[in-house]
Amino acid sequence: MPPITETRIGVALDMYGCPNRCRHCWLGVGTRRSLSEADLRWTAQQFRAAISRGQPTFQSLAVASSFREPDYADDYRQLHELETELGDGKSERYELLSIWRLARDPSYAAWAKAVGPDTCQISFFGIESTTDWFYRRRGAFQDALTATERLLEVGMKPRWQLFLTIRLIPELPDLLRLVDRLHLRERVAALGAEFQLFMHCPGPDGEGRRIEHLRPTIDQVQALPAEVIESSRKHLGRDTLWFTEADLISQILEQRSWAPEPPPMLWFFVLNNWDVYPNVGTLEPWWKLGNLKQDAVEAILCRFERDESPGLQALFHYPADRLAREYGDSIGQKVYSAQGDLVSLYLARHCDRM
Repeated sequence: MPPITETRIGVALDMYGCPNRCRHCWLGVGTRRSLSEADLRWTAQQFRAAISRGQPTFQSLAVASSFREPDYADDYRQLHELETELGDGKSERYELLSIWRLARDPSYAAWAKAVGPDTCQISFFGIESTTDWFYRRRGAFQDALTATERLLEVGMKPRWQLFLTIRLIPELPDLLRLVDRLHLRERVAALGAEFQLFMHCPGPDGEGRRIEHLRPTIDQVQALPAEVIESSRKHLGRDTLWFTEADLISQILEQRSWAPEPPPMLWFFVLNNWDVYPNVGTLEPWWKLGNLKQDAVEAILCRFERDESPGLQALFHYPADRLAREYGDSIGQKVYSAQGDLVSLYLARHCDRM
């Protein structure tokens, strides 16, 4: 890993976990143990102290009270204010909100619109029983529909994200009919925008590795509705939405080298047992950098820069073509979005056996 050159990084504490246990989640399944405001203040102070000692190169810090489902805590408004207080500048907000809270708190959507953003992404895996199964929570599908309505009521734009599995494929027509029945295109157009619906493969990371048996083959995706294909191409900005494992292995072997794309912003995730992980990998043991109660921030950052975790060591020093030869299926017909998906899958298999 090259030295940290970012001028702004983030530290996020897993204060309240998540209402879901999604089968595709790269962050895995969290625990229900809650942390306090004092814990978040202490976490921010540890990184502030490191800055004041002049060790890291960054000068600006973002602080977050979650890295799973945002605003899941009952005191989400106070936590948002606390994040702004402890960080430099406004609290970082993304186009993700608590679907669980949108369905239960009538005032949440208006508050979310006020603090930003004005778009919210909602995930579907199929119709009701399939979506609930993937969320591992009964009522998740109905929550997603209620959340869609609550967003529209306050002038926010819902965006539907579909995860491509063999369970989704036969249920796509029903989802498209639901879009028509809810008049989502017309209602979002009334807000001056276009309703976005897109589909992509789940990443084979974290919990996602456990659903590889649900990944379709290239033959199974040939007859997908053109409407979904075109809207996905438009949203994702690429003509080719997926490749077979065999095709991607050929690309990797031909290139011989592969470098991961850096995340848009470097975050350090602190679990509720104080273990620290970078957002370049999952929360599996081989990515762990240390423990904030036992290790200084400088030591944790040094381990990151020196690739001292098994995951970072493999990511930057174990050749991708070797991973492909050792852990891939050179005639595999299952589809993946990009080379990076397969490299992370092979890397996890490699680390799992170390």
